[in-house]
Amino acid sequence: MTIHERFMQRCLDLAGRGEGSVSPNPLVGCIIVRENRIIGEGFHRLYGGPHAEVFAFESVKERESLPESTLYVSLEPCSHYGKTPPCTELIIRNKIPRVVVGMTDPFPAVAGKGIEMLRKSGIEVVTGVLEKECQEVNRRFLTFHLKNRPYIILKWARTADGFLDATENDPGRGRSLRITGPLSHRLVHRQRTMEDAVLVGTRTAQNDNPELTAREWSGENPVRIVIDRKLQLPASLHLFDGKNKTIVFNEEKSLLSGNIRWEKMDFGKDITLEMLGKLYEWNIQSLVVEGGAFTLRKFIGANLWDEAHIYTGSPWFFGGLQAPAISGVITATEQLEDSVLTVIRNHEPQL
Repeated sequence: MTIHERFMQRCLDLAGRGEGSVSPNPLVGCIIVRENRIIGEGFHRLYGGPHAEVFAFESVKERESLPESTLYVSLEPCSHYGKTPPCTELIIRNKIPRVVVGMTDPFPAVAGKGIEMLRKSGIEVVTGVLEKECQEVNRRFLTFHLKNRPYIILKWARTADGFLDATENDPGRGRSLRITGPLSHRLVHRQRTMEDAVLVGTRTAQNDNPELTAREWSGENPVRIVIDRKLQLPASLHLFDGKNKTIVFNEEKSLLSGNIRWEKMDFGKDITLEMLGKLYEWNIQSLVVEGGAFTLRKFIGANLWDEAHIYTGSPWFFGGLQAPAISGVITATEQLEDSVLTVIRNHEPQL
């Protein structure tokens, strides 16, 4: 590993600390180095708050060392006024002579302009250091801006013999038939704090009455999304308790009331793309599709997914509702106390 790569890895380690707090902004880490020693570091902590570069400069005690230092940052510094001033101006003002960038920013307001501005100011700029690793950390951000849709994660639990649930007429169908245990449930709740929204179909909402919140992990709750074409779901469901933002895609009405938004769609067409377009419009950068089987298969059939998180439990049902079939690249397999988590990436995610 080169010296540039070693310091960029530290930027990536810092960037990860903002996970779950900065969306729809990217995860960014920044360090300032003099004579191979880190004298300042920071990361983007909160959406709308100061960027990583600001915190890095604020942490430097040896201010006189800045004109002899190198700034490392995992994402190209911004060059426009948004919720905060441009970081390029901050770098130039502090007389940094060299900047090492992990990846360029796909956001149209930046997209190479930050690097160009630094170079025009006489600053040496090195680009593409651990670029793939930087892109991996910000895969949600990249998908959102390059494909104009959220990053989509499919999630389901299946039995050891490949079933999601018992048969439709089984009196034990639904929540009484647990496939996985407490540890898997906590990991699902953790994931909800990391993603912007979670979606279920009508049958899952009706049969399971899910809350779709992060009750077993500390963090922000996702936006809850349910497909209810005819608005037949009872108002008594947890989804309609008004405690968290909820979107109801339907064909009857568009209305905003408190935390609940009803959005009218044309169900004469496949609404999957239209839904994703709305989520993009509302700045929802990542989406977990938690079911049910029909909804999951719609996304798989349209090749509208980026990851699949599959929890395989130990029970056998010997029949019932078959789990979806999916193919891709297995990127992780984790043995939990009560199940096995398999993470699959799409070969060719596309819109």
